[in-house]
Amino acid sequence: MTPPRTRRRTGAQGAVPAHNLPRRGAVRRAQAITTYGVGSLVAVDHESFVVSGLDEAERSWNGDESPRIYERRLARLLDVDYFRLPPASEDSSRDGLRVRRFPLMHSCPECAELQPHRLFNPPAGRSVCGTCEVDLVPSRFVVACEAGHLDEFPYWQWVHRSPERGSTTAGGCGGSLRLRSSGRTSSLRSILVSCTCDRAPEVSMEGSFRKSALKDLGLKCRGTRPWLGTSAPAQECGLPLRTLQRGSSSVWQPVLKSALSIPPWSHGRTDPLAEHWDALRQFESREHVAIYLKGAFRGECPVSLDEVMTLLDAEREEDPDAENAPTFDHRYGALRTKEYERLRSGNEESEQSREEQFVCETPLGDQAVLGPLGVTGPMLVKKLREVRALKAFTRLVDAESTTDTKEMPLSESPLRWLPAMEVHGEGVFLRLDENRLGTWETAPAVAARVERMRSAHQRVLEERADDSGRAALSPATPRMVLLHTVAHVLINEWSLESGYPAASLRERLYAADDMAGMLIYTATSDSAGSLGGLVAQGEPEVLDRTMRSALRRAGWCSSDPLCMEADTSGLSWTNLAACHDCVMLPETSCEHNNILLDRALLVGAPEDPSLGFFGPVLGH
Repeated sequence: MTPPRTRRRTGAQGAVPAHNLPRRGAVRRAQAITTYGVGSLVAVDHESFVVSGLDEAERSWNGDESPRIYERRLARLLDVDYFRLPPASEDSSRDGLRVRRFPLMHSCPECAELQPHRLFNPPAGRSVCGTCEVDLVPSRFVVACEAGHLDEFPYWQWVHRSPERGSTTAGGCGGSLRLRSSGRTSSLRSILVSCTCDRAPEVSMEGSFRKSALKDLGLKCRGTRPWLGTSAPAQECGLPLRTLQRGSSSVWQPVLKSALSIPPWSHGRTDPLAEHWDALRQFESREHVAIYLKGAFRGECPVSLDEVMTLLDAEREEDPDAENAPTFDHRYGALRTKEYERLRSGNEESEQSREEQFVCETPLGDQAVLGPLGVTGPMLVKKLREVRALKAFTRLVDAESTTDTKEMPLSESPLRWLPAMEVHGEGVFLRLDENRLGTWETAPAVAARVERMRSAHQRVLEERADDSGRAALSPATPRMVLLHTVAHVLINEWSLESGYPAASLRERLYAADDMAGMLIYTATSDSAGSLGGLVAQGEPEVLDRTMRSALRRAGWCSSDPLCMEADTSGLSWTNLAACHDCVMLPETSCEHNNILLDRALLVGAPEDPSLGFFGPVLGH
């Protein structure tokens, strides 16, 4: 990571080369999307920085360090032309991610002064007190609003407050701030802030995290965006501010969107028609398309007319109810629907070129052995490519918990690209028998059990959204919870059989009225995701054996009977019979953060064996 270039006159020698800028630690490429993306805070040793916006990246990421990647379906959804990989690790990157120091308020553990970093007069390239020569400590506290703005904690107003006077203008007293710890406890009560003036007593940080703590001081959000630098003007905001710890997960939450590369866009190459699609979509007939291409390229088009017509047809199918102006969520759901259809239909390797990134074939074995399990249509995904893009980020609120998310864009000016990661791997796709599933999910006992989870999850969403009217609807249905739990027990089983650890496997669920499938796949950024061990688990005979073994394991947990008989479990009671001893997975493997799980829906409960979808297989 690289702090932004400082403005200085360099005479005839020009600007300082990017590779001569000071470095502060290193992060993996994937972390620049999921953990340390634009606008996030990153701690490096005893220092703290905010990752700069894409306006800075536009000038610093070059083609070698951050090559372009293409995924037409996802790019159309996010209204960009292409994506870029973040710069590689420090060993091979000349420039890296640009960062800015934040928060600026620091304290010295020796002299206890609390002031902006520059006032300590630290030596160049170091973060130490110019007087005491000890490492400075960045402020542990920052403030943010739901619109995504970020600012310094208002220490002046916090110290100079009183029931009579309210708050005092920062610095108006003429004194300087001090911060110390009493050492009595590890709570906020032991963190004490004072001013050298005689107008205010020493106060603790206790109470600063109350929802209305800053509102009571008359403070509102100023719309500051430190990741864009001092040149970015503050936006009019006025929303309430909340105090957060600098390392809190609420400070930065990514909005990630992903798509599988499926035909006819699964080659991953540069699109030679990128500038022409808007015009081409206006033509219905093959003849008009041919005339346009002849005039646009003044010669031979790099894409055959047949391929262009296929792409046009596919693009029209990707636009659900175009005349009704579908929402973003509706369009994103349409991407999943197309993936489900392609996974069902397959894509034979023998009919494709070596550049094809999606190979999905029917297993050779007899699929009839899976009939008693209620499993149908297994497909061997021998090659797949997934692109995960960072669309935006939020603060304080989870983007999935509300229908009116205030997403903060990654740049001040509109850009035609977004940071993304591409991962390659293999997988197994399978579906549940629709007839058997339809009978099972309408059973009153099943519906009542899932309703308990759905209600608990809906309460969580309403609490996170603050305004219950804007809360998103819980996706919990009998079909979804069943598919989710089956995917988890299979990942646990296949981690023992396929040679991949559970953290290297990932689920992708297709649960809707017309979909009942799951894709379990490897998702790595190198060739280690395509060793063949997972595909081998999709052969019907092997799948039948491992599925039965997984169900037998799910029938008993080392925490039973507490796990199976618990009325609620998991985060905010959004699980039932599910814990870390039986079906929970590493966070990287689960699409739903290990919630909405219940193995009783697989194997049945002692008081009601009929709850289990696979109960007949187990003799219940």
